[in-house]
Amino acid sequence: MRSNRIGPIMQCPVCSKDCVEKAEDLLATLETVFAPCGECRPRVLDKTAPPPDLAIARPCPCGKRFIDDVFVHLYSILLEEHAISKDDPLKKVGMPLVHPGFAMDEAPYLPNNSLLLLSTVVDGPVAERLHKEVPELRGVVKCGRFVPGSIDVDLSVTPRVYQLLAGCDVRADVFFTQHSPVVVYKQQSLIHIEFPRGYDPKIVNVGVHLRHSLPRVFVDASCGVGTLGIIAGQYGVPHVIMNDAWYAAAFWAAFNLKVNQDSLLADEIHIVEDYPSMASHPVVREPRRIAYTEGKQLIEVYQGDYRNLPPLIPERDRILTIIDLFEKGDEELNQRILSEWRGKVGGEVFIP
Repeated sequence: MRSNRIGPIMQCPVCSKDCVEKAEDLLATLETVFAPCGECRPRVLDKTAPPPDLAIARPCPCGKRFIDDVFVHLYSILLEEHAISKDDPLKKVGMPLVHPGFAMDEAPYLPNNSLLLLSTVVDGPVAERLHKEVPELRGVVKCGRFVPGSIDVDLSVTPRVYQLLAGCDVRADVFFTQHSPVVVYKQQSLIHIEFPRGYDPKIVNVGVHLRHSLPRVFVDASCGVGTLGIIAGQYGVPHVIMNDAWYAAAFWAAFNLKVNQDSLLADEIHIVEDYPSMASHPVVREPRRIAYTEGKQLIEVYQGDYRNLPPLIPERDRILTIIDLFEKGDEELNQRILSEWRGKVGGEVFIP
């Protein structure tokens, strides 16, 4: 077994606390983190109606509360603060995102510091009160009716983002593959939401291509927080290149190499830019290398326009490229993108 070589990078870059774990440590908690004890009792409520009463449920002796009870607590505070009215349904409180996120068959019983709330009705002072009085909350984010961190193909507009109002909004999702689970952290106010579903067609599709092509080079041209590139690394691809023009995506892709290091063939991982400095150039056209590995595998993370990436791909033998853009509905655009990449790089390229 490898020793813990993560070091200081495990300090959360948002709150500077120890809220980030190595993948294997977080995975070891999944069976119990949201499971009830023998004394836990659910109170399942209609989310489309106001709660029948505003009694604040106490935690079970195991320290957890059923998620609906936590939402009643949030609802009662928002009602006192006049952020909602007594006729508003329970769902008006906002969207819950648990940490860690993974496919679950039943509603969770929440321990402390396990819930991120995305809400349209909160402001700063109310968010601070929620975070102070509801122990299950790890953070409160003011959200809008748009996808945070989404970038148009031409990089003409800096992405819109949500606003962290209180606490910390760093959380992890766990995706299960036919090889190894992947744990990906992100700052949720800056990154689009992906819900692990247990069976994720995109991940299955990438695994099929990896097993069929056996590439020497895998390029994830628009990598987000690094899920698919890390999967390629777990399959043992000798050279993996991940790239994203959005700074938050590129940084967390690099950070997640550290988190998942024990499932890769990398002896050392070097992250050469820090989060605050990257925020000063949020969208970049000319690719900048953010991170690289040493060992039996070369894994590189770039921030930049994927169209400027080809000169940085030294090997042109057995290349597999994935281009996962938001504009999947524009078939003509997608075909043009694939054709241009084949002309510049060659190899197999697909949109998952």
